[in-house]
Amino acid sequence: MRAHEAGALHGDLGSSGPSWLRTPDDVNALVPILWPKTAKRGTTGSLEVGGVDVNEIRNQHGTPAYVLDEEDFRARCRAFKEAFGGAEVYYAGKAFIATAIVKILVDEGLSLDVCTGGELAVALRGGMPAERIGLHGNNKSVAELTAAVEAGVGRIIVDSFDEIERLTRIAINTGTRPKVMVRVTVGVEAHTHEFIATAHEDQKFGFSLSGGAAAEAVDKILADDVLELRGLHSHIGSQIFDASGFEVAARRLLSLQARVNEVHGRELPELDLGGGFGIAYTTQDEPADPRDLAGDLLRIVKQECAALHLSVPHLSVEPGRAIVGPAMFTLYEVGTVKDVDGIRTYVSVDGGMSDNIRTALYDAAYSATVAGRVSAEPPILARVVGKHCESGDIVVKDEFLPADVKAGDLLAVPGTGAYCRSMASNYNHVPRPPVVAVVDGASRVIVRRETVDDLLRLDVG
Repeated sequence: MRAHEAGALHGDLGSSGPSWLRTPDDVNALVPILWPKTAKRGTTGSLEVGGVDVNEIRNQHGTPAYVLDEEDFRARCRAFKEAFGGAEVYYAGKAFIATAIVKILVDEGLSLDVCTGGELAVALRGGMPAERIGLHGNNKSVAELTAAVEAGVGRIIVDSFDEIERLTRIAINTGTRPKVMVRVTVGVEAHTHEFIATAHEDQKFGFSLSGGAAAEAVDKILADDVLELRGLHSHIGSQIFDASGFEVAARRLLSLQARVNEVHGRELPELDLGGGFGIAYTTQDEPADPRDLAGDLLRIVKQECAALHLSVPHLSVEPGRAIVGPAMFTLYEVGTVKDVDGIRTYVSVDGGMSDNIRTALYDAAYSATVAGRVSAEPPILARVVGKHCESGDIVVKDEFLPADVKAGDLLAVPGTGAYCRSMASNYNHVPRPPVVAVVDGASRVIVRRETVDDLLRLDVG
């Protein structure tokens, strides 16, 4: 069956909403798991985050705007750092990266994963020590690998035989010995509450474990003795809420580690189980506590190492969206409200798919609230849409909003810290929004709003 050409979310009709969505008792209430920790309704009823009223944010910085709760972001960094103890916690640069973010990561003692030369440049500009940077990617260019080697990054996660050859040549030419990990495709794919342990090696990332490519990559690196092999790496998915899939992944990964010990007499000192831990976008999501995740993962690794008679390697994890995702929301202004009789109410905001493509791209679910005031009106089921010339330009597919929602209202969408600004575009030549950090009653711009002049500057005519 073909999807609707305007997007999967355009094909449905009717106003019932998803079966799990319930009419709220109080349409103004904030569901705690969806919002940054400092979010609350202030004395006037408007949303406050970091001690700053959203009306003040609009007045100072305009809309749309991504708003980062710095206190919440730091608290999540600390929570993962403390939960995993001596393990290395790598923040996902692809989720959202800026020099101000990197500086906070440095302060809080986290390491940083980057995927491109651009992300590496931001990491270095922000002051992240090179030895705490890891470089990912399935098709790293010679320029990117050279930049990483010259910077002295702590690890390069090699992803193909072509890359091993490129990196080996760079190492020989520069007289260096880069530290590497081999990304292994372990045949486990995890999403939300489920995982499947077979037939998931058909992807662009990593070396196949079952097909023997992973073992061959390890053999080649050790035989050439140019690159320093630090360990094995796997990543089984994202938006994961429990450790079930990691148990199978760890068993398979450590079986390869045992083979390396048997064949080469080498105990690799490091192991990275990835992460991709989930966050709450709606009331249907139940994120795990970092302490529970850490306890489960550390127990799994110790048990598997004991069974294989291996020393426990130094563990690394990559929480993914779980650190920055819940710490940020997007603030919009409503422009039009259109009641399509008998079908639904459309609430149009001044942003859309150029600042959050995830709804259209992944069928992602989000929540929303009228943020600039409270309402005594009953809730109505609405769809929040953007301003772009696409029927599939949907921000929140279904949400209860007050019946008096109107033009000029502020609307806040939580959980937009991960991948929204990173994936933002200039579709319809719309400048990308700023990122505004709030803390202790003050706001500051950490990524400025783009302007039309910025867009025209690239157009050389």
